[in-house]
Amino acid sequence: MFSYTFMQNAYLVGTLIAIVSGFVGVFTVARRMSFFAHTLSEIGFAGASFGLFMNWSPLLGMLLFTILAAISIGQLGLQEKRSESVISAVSAVAIGLGIAFLALSQKNASAATGILFGSIFSISQENVWEVLLLALLVLVVGLWLFRPLRHFAFDFSSAVFSLKHVLLVEMLFLVLMATTVAVSAQVVGSLLIFILMILPASAAMRWGRTVWQMIGLAIGFALIGVWVALALAYYTNVPVSFYIAIIEAGIYFASLVNVKK
Repeated sequence: MFSYTFMQNAYLVGTLIAIVSGFVGVFTVARRMSFFAHTLSEIGFAGASFGLFMNWSPLLGMLLFTILAAISIGQLGLQEKRSESVISAVSAVAIGLGIAFLALSQKNASAATGILFGSIFSISQENVWEVLLLALLVLVVGLWLFRPLRHFAFDFSSAVFSLKHVLLVEMLFLVLMATTVAVSAQVVGSLLIFILMILPASAAMRWGRTVWQMIGLAIGFALIGVWVALALAYYTNVPVSFYIAIIEAGIYFASLVNVKK
């Protein structure tokens, strides 16, 4: 299996994405922004479609749309009561734009399927370098901002008053989320990105006692899902995203049972 270059690339990219998704996912769940992460995935669909329309890399289009959307919505104020309505409206527009750009680009059905559900086995060497650079960027910035991010995500009500430059921290966090969504879509697609960002982190927060324990468990759960799913997909010819969804959902439900005990 590992003698094939496409499997080597798939495991390398999958590992990087699992680490980034687990790390950022903990802060996303703690800040109760899972719904926003799902919205960014739909915006990413529009961005990837726009990339195809412009003959760009879909990843570049996703980065452009998700980062701009994250910053714009963040400036409107996620803490306001109207935020859910704003996010829902943006999500609806994004889906419409994605469908329009796909139609205008005149790409075949496989291109749309790759955007929606991922195409990790077709990752090129250039894509590997793109994912590597973006993953390292997210991790470096995330570690640099770890203390303010922890305060911002786990105790937002006091962070508003005690954390310096809280709006800047919020903007940077939203950019990290957007970048993670764009990168992670390479594995599970734009519509299923919440699987890797939200489910491992949600399960980890039920077992972990400290933030670092939660991050470690979230990364571990994401790695298990990606590694096992890639192997199963290779031998069964069933999409990777299906196995990741089943594995991560199973881990999450197991965490619910464990908490009840």
